[in-house]
Amino acid sequence: MRAQDAVGSPPDQPEAEAEPIIVSATRFDIPLDQSPASVSVITSEDLAQKQIERVSDALREVPGLSVVQTGTSGQLTSVFTRGLRSEHTQVLLDGVPINQGLQGAFNFADLTTDDLGRIEIVRGPQSTLYGPRALAGVIQIFTKQGEGAPEISLSGEGGSYDTFREALQSDGKIDNFDYSIGASRLDTDNARPNNQYRNSAAIANVGWSPADQVRIGGLFTYSLSDTGNPNTIFNPKPIDNFLTERWLIAPHVDLRIGDWWQHRFIFSYDHERQLNNPNQDGFVGATRALFERTTIDYQNDLKPVSWLTLTSGFFYSRVNAGQERPFVLQIFGPQPTFVSDHTQETAGFLQATAQIDTLIFVAGGRFDHFNQFGDVWTYRFAGSYKIDRTNTTLHSSVATGFSPPSSQDKIFGNNFGLEPEKDLGWDIGVEQRLWENRVTVGATYFHNDLSNLIGFNGLFETLNLGAARTQGLEAELRAQPIAELILTASYTYLDAEKTSSSDISQPQGARLPRRPRNEVYLSGSYLWWKRLRITAEAKFVNAREELNFGGPNFDIEDYSFVNLAAEYEVSPHLSIFGRIDNLTNEHYAEVFGFPALGRAGYGGVKLRF
Repeated sequence: MRAQDAVGSPPDQPEAEAEPIIVSATRFDIPLDQSPASVSVITSEDLAQKQIERVSDALREVPGLSVVQTGTSGQLTSVFTRGLRSEHTQVLLDGVPINQGLQGAFNFADLTTDDLGRIEIVRGPQSTLYGPRALAGVIQIFTKQGEGAPEISLSGEGGSYDTFREALQSDGKIDNFDYSIGASRLDTDNARPNNQYRNSAAIANVGWSPADQVRIGGLFTYSLSDTGNPNTIFNPKPIDNFLTERWLIAPHVDLRIGDWWQHRFIFSYDHERQLNNPNQDGFVGATRALFERTTIDYQNDLKPVSWLTLTSGFFYSRVNAGQERPFVLQIFGPQPTFVSDHTQETAGFLQATAQIDTLIFVAGGRFDHFNQFGDVWTYRFAGSYKIDRTNTTLHSSVATGFSPPSSQDKIFGNNFGLEPEKDLGWDIGVEQRLWENRVTVGATYFHNDLSNLIGFNGLFETLNLGAARTQGLEAELRAQPIAELILTASYTYLDAEKTSSSDISQPQGARLPRRPRNEVYLSGSYLWWKRLRITAEAKFVNAREELNFGGPNFDIEDYSFVNLAAEYEVSPHLSIFGRIDNLTNEHYAEVFGFPALGRAGYGGVKLRF
């Protein structure tokens, strides 16, 4: 999923692009076409072409991922990887874990694309490299790193539903100092009463390189969002409101001692504050929640011989989570007005990567110790083989993964003896490049067996009593037959089934809720007269079910949408742009009872200096 600039002057004939270098599949640099894992990459040029402003919307084009938004922008937005739960995917920002909240999942609602360089999506269990929450895979988001003369861009837009957005981005390098920053503000009322959304976001990546072998840097992020929560169309809440404030600071050091020895050290502290007031749920009432985390991540890459890389590391995490609920009802017996959880994790991992010509083999293991439930071991074996003569890459992996019980599981289930959820997953795939790399097509089959899943027994308790199986096929295509035209497509087939009868939330054999059986994505982008970029994309989703707690699931409607975007370069310093979302005015809901927006149009201006 690589592309040229949103608007620019490509060569007269398409040239074979240099194969991008990825990090997330092995925790060190490796060409994408030699990856032993199933990986997709979204670049900043992709985001600009389609005028994508939130990371969740970019992920809709990735095979194996299902994005589920509870209504309109600003509402809870979850990502399911290969049919597994949203808390089973580890989300990283420049190597820093950012899954937060009492649930342990990452809410993509407020994550903007400001200052992002690329997104790498690695599917399959990755706990050996990334520990908790990487049971289904990893989504790693990389900010830009400044290089060259400083540049700045400013943009402003407005459109349907009283929407206004302003954004700033700048990056560059001055002597030994590099920087990149991004900031944006979004105001929209959306379509329903009490559905307004206000979001302010800022991000910065700064660094100082006293020598070519070392960079001392820091990552800083801040976001403040205020949303009205209208609830379902069947049970509206006219004044419910939710405020979330997050910030993160992560200094880090990168040290390279020749080509044979590298070190990376990251220290991070992040903080999330939530205020749900008045919270018209009829039981808990208004709440205040606080989540804070400190992590230390050290990585060492050693090449004792040219064909072998040994990657080892140490990881430490301390999480404090608490919620104050002074107005909780006491009609079901005494209920605490303050609940909290404290989790500590210490881990070490070792991975060996052997590369002999175009054959790569990876083997690794990890040990995690938690203060509450003890020790967890995970392993991973993976390999790839590139056949140069036919430009074909074969890849396969088998691995274990785990996801620890969340603070929400432990607190509200009154069970601090829960064990981690576990997975044994494997996949096998092929990628074929044709026509001097103008066309790339790939397909992967995957299978996951989940055990120890946390569920309900009917007595207001959470226990380790669930099991599930997911399997399916992922396919993607990218083609650039001529310089001005870029085509992409992806398809996912998913079979996701509950295999345990102990958890009463669903009957055994039921399909896991909100996991579509089929998803198809198509996009095309054409550059006219080297000034006007027009991009169209379409998504089709079908065979979904919604949870009917304790009884059979019920079917929910298939849906499709079409988006259209255009940008015209008036001069090197000025562009005008516009887009239409949901061009066909499709009426649908990704979560039953929470309708998505109908047709909407937006337009704006971008300045570059």
